[in-house]
Amino acid sequence: MPQRLSGNHRPERAGALETRRQNRKAAWTRQAGPSAGPMLPCRMRTLVHSPRYECDIGPHVFPTRKYGLVLERLRQSGVLASCAAADPAPATAAQLARVHTAAYLDDFMALRETDRVRRSELPITASIRDAALLAAGGTLLAARHALTEGAAMHLGGGFHHAMPDHAEGFCYLNDVAVAIRALLDEKRIARAAVIDTDVHQGNGTAIIFQEEPAVFTFSIHQENNYPVKAASDWDIGLDDGTGDAEYLRRLGEAVPGVLDSHRPDLVVMVAGADPYEHDLLGGLALTLDGLRARDRLVVQECAQRGIPIVGVLAGGYALHVEDTVRIHAHTAVEVLAAVRGGSAAGAAGSEMAGPAHGE
Repeated sequence: MPQRLSGNHRPERAGALETRRQNRKAAWTRQAGPSAGPMLPCRMRTLVHSPRYECDIGPHVFPTRKYGLVLERLRQSGVLASCAAADPAPATAAQLARVHTAAYLDDFMALRETDRVRRSELPITASIRDAALLAAGGTLLAARHALTEGAAMHLGGGFHHAMPDHAEGFCYLNDVAVAIRALLDEKRIARAAVIDTDVHQGNGTAIIFQEEPAVFTFSIHQENNYPVKAASDWDIGLDDGTGDAEYLRRLGEAVPGVLDSHRPDLVVMVAGADPYEHDLLGGLALTLDGLRARDRLVVQECAQRGIPIVGVLAGGYALHVEDTVRIHAHTAVEVLAAVRGGSAAGAAGSEMAGPAHGE
């Protein structure tokens, strides 16, 4: 496994970092009580969402209405009853400038259809621009809550193809990188890891952090698919048609290695719904159960180590939008119910049940 060691691994800092980890684990234990079983969904957790994420992008495979539908599904299921909901503010110019170039941001903010902006596969309008700014602020807000609460969920974000100097895919601003860079610069964290499980590699995130030893980028994706691949710290490119068993085996072998070697203070899980077997833009074959097991695996590995986790939605283009909504809702339940040694499976499994289309 490729590993990068940062200056934060120096022996003189090991004691202080270990003390911080032990204190955090102790706090999680007190929160969970004497048993390590599942806690109630969303207790002491924050969910970030904005109705402005749902904007008009014209006829398109990307269903922006999924954001509101996921929120409504969580509300109807009762999952939101004990959640703290947060409405984000847009990312600031200073926060964006730590990740994106001034020339690109100038074009983007002015809605100029330059080559830098036109590399997106979305139109550029004021409402789309504003939604991207809010999404970048939303991931940062959720990450801040994760650091204090152990876990938080952003019902948005995951725009991992956006590059420092241009848009790409359906992504204008790399919210994952904006959030991590802000927290590093504020010294809220010393190290971060991105665990990207979208069907498409997080090439923008990989490039942004290629020279940043404090950030470990991991991506498990379909190899024979968009985009042109960049070099993450650890990439697992899967064959077309890979299903639940092989996917979960490969992920289960990798995630503990990422967490134990890099020892992040925060994990951002990019939990795309598009590895689903009926996704229009994906070629993997995960079932609804397999995707929920994916999320549970990552959440539990973080929880067992006392590592805060923030989830973002990323892609999802199922033939039936209801399936994409169900997958995203399952991700939110798993993240929001994160607890040391447990998951949402026992506490919130039944309210999300229901047959998938095509099954």
